[in-house]
Amino acid sequence: MAEHPAYPVGLRLAGRRVVVLGAGQVAQRRLPALLAAGADVLLISPSATPSVEAMAEAGELRWERRRYRDGDLDGAWYALISTDDPAANEAASAEAEARRVWAVRSDDAGAASAWTPATGRAAGVTVAVLTGQDPRRSAAVRDAVVEGLRDGSLAAPHHRTRAAGVVALVGGGPGDPDLITVRGRRLLAEADVVIADRLGPRDLLDELPPHVEVIDAAKIPYGRFMAQEAINNALVEHAKAGKAVVRLKGGDPFVFGRGMEEVQALAEHGIPCTVVPGISSSISVPGAAGIPVTHRGVAHGFTVVSGHVAPDDPRSLVDWEALARLHGTLVLLMSVENIAAIAARLMEHGRPAGTPVAIVQEGTTAAQRRVDATLATAGERVKSEGIRPPAVIVIGEVVTVAP
Repeated sequence: MAEHPAYPVGLRLAGRRVVVLGAGQVAQRRLPALLAAGADVLLISPSATPSVEAMAEAGELRWERRRYRDGDLDGAWYALISTDDPAANEAASAEAEARRVWAVRSDDAGAASAWTPATGRAAGVTVAVLTGQDPRRSAAVRDAVVEGLRDGSLAAPHHRTRAAGVVALVGGGPGDPDLITVRGRRLLAEADVVIADRLGPRDLLDELPPHVEVIDAAKIPYGRFMAQEAINNALVEHAKAGKAVVRLKGGDPFVFGRGMEEVQALAEHGIPCTVVPGISSSISVPGAAGIPVTHRGVAHGFTVVSGHVAPDDPRSLVDWEALARLHGTLVLLMSVENIAAIAARLMEHGRPAGTPVAIVQEGTTAAQRRVDATLATAGERVKSEGIRPPAVIVIGEVVTVAP
């Protein structure tokens, strides 16, 4: 006769008594989920692992330091039976059956009235997998589903009608699509509209479903660009239309990305915005080129500066004289056009002309290339090598520490 499958159900245990017998490794794994569910946990065990003991000391559960005795399951809604005494487990299981308390047994799943599924959470969804008495397979299936939800490869869009749109400001990282955060990738998979920069991970746009509207906000250097005001207006317009909008930016939204301007524009219209940080090119691109921005005995700090405004421009907010006196690493973003003037100003204020410089173009992408120079030759090297943005420029002795 075929075995009947378990009937899956979600227990709402908030404020309800759960009795846990035994405080070993099984209880240590299961207790966090029970506590997160808001259960009123009574732990009965003469001893406990340090982690379980810490939960009791923190007041997360009540612990009676003794062995199981008949009547302990009185008033319980659910029981976890996991002592190292088979006779006690059998007696507790019989009590649970008599009192109609759903009970899990760690030593004999076949004798239990309930099984614990392999569970995980992702994208606001609880995933619970049961495969009978094969917990390893349950865990493997669980992991595959949770990973798919987290990285967006398993699309599960919301279908309930939204009263208002939602906006997520997502930092896409330095260019390699694998370097976007898990959360950012998931939000992309749920988007109705994506407003994307040229410096964002463009390969991810090919993975979007056909119904997703992609708006090109590319700010191509020395060429056409979508004015910031137009970007702000597009964010507001689509959010007010009830759409799930993702503003996909390169690097981190708040590192020279005008991210806060977009958040402020949305706030003026009462539209909330979720900010998802991204991996900044200021550290990831040098790292991809084999350059650590700090290194023991070489550089104890690094400074990130935008060089889109020349040092002699009255709009410049950078104290180049102070930067020239620093001994740490200097990382320049958006500085290709002005590197000659920047280098000259740094040398004028004392930075040695022989200071190593590395220019990394299209970092982390298939087109990445690195050009080495010194502070004295950086301007000419950028010109002769035809370097164009995006490029990260690293100034300091860390450029030469790689083996």
